Amino acid sequence: MSQKQMKEAFVSNHNGTSVLEITQGLCLPVLCVLCRGLLLVLSQHLFSSHTWGTRFFIDFVILIVPLVATLTILSSFILLEHLAAIILGAGLFYQIYCRRTCCARMPVQKILQKFLKTSLESDYIPAISCFRVINSAFTAIAILAVDFPLFPRRFAKTELYGTGAMDFGVGGFVFGTAVVCPEVRRKYTKGSRFYHLTKSLYSVWPLVFLGIGRLVIIKSIGYQEHLTEYGVHWNFFFTLIVVKLITSLLLIIFPLNKSWIVAISITVLYQLALDFTPLKKLILYGTDGSGTRVGLLNANREGIISTLGYVAIYMAGVQTGAYVLKKRSHIKDWIKVAYCILLTAISLFISLYIVQVNVEVASRRMANLAFCIWIVASSLILVSSLLLGDIILSFAKFLIKGAQVPCSWTLIQSPATNKKHSESLVSEAERKEPSLCLITAMNRNQLTFFLLSNITTGLVNLLVDTLHSSTLWALFVLNLYMFANCLVIYVLHLQDKTIKFW
Repeated sequence: MSQKQMKEAFVSNHNGTSVLEITQGLCLPVLCVLCRGLLLVLSQHLFSSHTWGTRFFIDFVILIVPLVATLTILSSFILLEHLAAIILGAGLFYQIYCRRTCCARMPVQKILQKFLKTSLESDYIPAISCFRVINSAFTAIAILAVDFPLFPRRFAKTELYGTGAMDFGVGGFVFGTAVVCPEVRRKYTKGSRFYHLTKSLYSVWPLVFLGIGRLVIIKSIGYQEHLTEYGVHWNFFFTLIVVKLITSLLLIIFPLNKSWIVAISITVLYQLALDFTPLKKLILYGTDGSGTRVGLLNANREGIISTLGYVAIYMAGVQTGAYVLKKRSHIKDWIKVAYCILLTAISLFISLYIVQVNVEVASRRMANLAFCIWIVASSLILVSSLLLGDIILSFAKFLIKGAQVPCSWTLIQSPATNKKHSESLVSEAERKEPSLCLITAMNRNQLTFFLLSNITTGLVNLLVDTLHSSTLWALFVLNLYMFANCLVIYVLHLQDKTIKFW
């Protein structure tokens, strides 16, 4: 076998892992984000302000390194990682509580009552930014790590049925994009429906360029491909293009708050078509039933037809965004939001079990009903966990006056309380100081980070014999790769640069 064939075989024919293990892996970054916030609150109370280099190092070590370890050497010890993160977080929170500068002589019950009366001031929802960044970081690590032997094969993309950690990456990206789409942010508030559709058509041209560019480069250099992932010519950029065009049209026809009905209708009808028409046979075996790749449809049948499932995921993301991004100013309101999202996620996981037992197991290749439910349920679990983490971090900031944590809610006092104290909760430095935050940097240039990760992954694969790399060498390469990508994005953020492709 050639080197290309060996690499293609190495990432093919896998059956995935359990939904529970993937969910556990997704929740670890939430604890990392919370520990990082608590550490910043405590360190600001004990030490002077940090330089940008120190802040970048803290963010990288706490946010990125644990993800690399989770997807490699510590993949079998996820629960122990959770336990370690919980102990660290509890210790940091205890130290913050002991050193509190607000409500120093109040009992815990009265402190909580006062905190629940506190209002929030934020131009964005930190949990949404963290969701998108976590998904981007996981994807960036996985697309390179999968080529090394230390990456567990059960985390790789599944061949036909099953749930792999990398399968969540594509679905989570679509969901995260939908949550902050222009329609949800009410960006298109003026003009006709035709004008809105035209704007959407214009916005996809960078994806067309990227999709064609990736296709040309992959074919010209003979880079390894996983044929049954999308097909011969199709790639994820083309899926994003079609999803964007179809959903833009749907959001013109249907009200934003009815997106969940559209999502359910599409995925149920699609599953019925898979079960009662030759559609499933077409995806798996082509038009002649022998796996032919002759013709545009046969060559790219997985990528073209599975787009319907991603459209449903996108519409579910739109509904989530419309709910989460509503203006809310009180802590109590956000506790209710986290609770409702968590209940919805649990309900979807129950539905997933029923569907997988009685209808069909999740399949990324077809993006069937079970796959769509799994992606949405996992995404909602992550969002609700991040919201709860934000609330805990807000309480820690409440205890230490003037505490500054980038990519977190800014606290203000409720109108019923002392205005002077209200202003003291947010220092002037916090309003003026530039945000030294890796999360903000990655969220700001998410597409650039994704492209950079793909380019550097290709370079590493061309320069390094990944199949025969030792564990220590693979860990070094993976951490250096992520360090370089994150540093570039961080420097762009410090220079106040946002790279737009349109």
